Amino acid sequence: MAGRRPAADTIELVASGGSGPDRREGSAVNPVLALLLGLAALVVGAEMVVREGSALAGRFNVSPLVVGMTIVSLGTSLPELAIGLNAARQGNAGLAVGNIVGTNLVNILLILGLSALIRPIAFEARTVRLDLPAMTGAALLLFVLAVDGGLDTVDGVWLCLYGAGYLALLAVLARRESRRPAVPAAGADTTDAPVRDRPVAVRALLLVLGLAVVVVGSEYLVDGAVEIARDLGASDAVIGLTIVAVGTSAPELVTTMVATARGDRSIALGNLIGSSVFNIALILGPTVLVTPGPVPVPEDVLALDLVLMVAAAVVCVPVFITRRRLGRFEGAVFLTTYVAYMVWLLGTRL
Repeated sequence: MAGRRPAADTIELVASGGSGPDRREGSAVNPVLALLLGLAALVVGAEMVVREGSALAGRFNVSPLVVGMTIVSLGTSLPELAIGLNAARQGNAGLAVGNIVGTNLVNILLILGLSALIRPIAFEARTVRLDLPAMTGAALLLFVLAVDGGLDTVDGVWLCLYGAGYLALLAVLARRESRRPAVPAAGADTTDAPVRDRPVAVRALLLVLGLAVVVVGSEYLVDGAVEIARDLGASDAVIGLTIVAVGTSAPELVTTMVATARGDRSIALGNLIGSSVFNIALILGPTVLVTPGPVPVPEDVLALDLVLMVAAAVVCVPVFITRRRLGRFEGAVFLTTYVAYMVWLLGTRL
């Protein structure tokens, strides 16, 4: 819509500490209306993504976990990709690092913790053997590459190769699963299911449409929340560290909550793990590649935020291996850790 500032430009402005009349100009949508429209779009889009993703998984006999880790995860990571590429284009690619680190902290500590607190999460054996180590490996790789204070073209290549390798493994697993004979649920009547079911092309189109609605909804949500926060007198730092960070994770948050409410926990879990891997490998990696010169990693991000992201990913592995589930207690610990981190962040960096 003409006159609306994209979410990425809003983040750019917040981070640069811009001031003056141009900070508020051109908002064609009332911020409260934008916030409500964004929330509504997120709920509707997430419902479409979960429903159509689960249906397609069943049609092709592919695990919903794989669907969540590929199509859903890549789709809900589009806001982060848009932000990273826009920041790189405007010569402020360092924003991308902070955005990815913050988003992954939200994914692991806030969203996963909240989901487990609502209903304990059980994990498949393959998740423990492959997916969680992949998430931890991506976090460790980013830390090793960023420890010198910047990410260059070679580092971007390594990140992209890691993401491509993970995608290849998921593709192999999906191909193997699709060859297995489908096992209908107990008591299910499948005699006329093909007649009642939507065509695959229609479901795929609805899935893509749902992802688009989620992405657009997250943009409206961030824009409206930022304007409201400014009207209330909040500083740009508070807006950037709270509203924008959580707002760009809104697709993952709403998709996970909807999936939890529907009982499609595999979609929810796959979305979180897949997004955490792709954010680092296939969002930050391309951003580094298209940026002229090294992408700086701020010292405070390297000293605390990135370390906390790695620690959160590493802690997940033994927790899941020993119990193969994330109970309400662990969920409460994750959620409390994120709240404590935010309190510390706002108390020391404002």
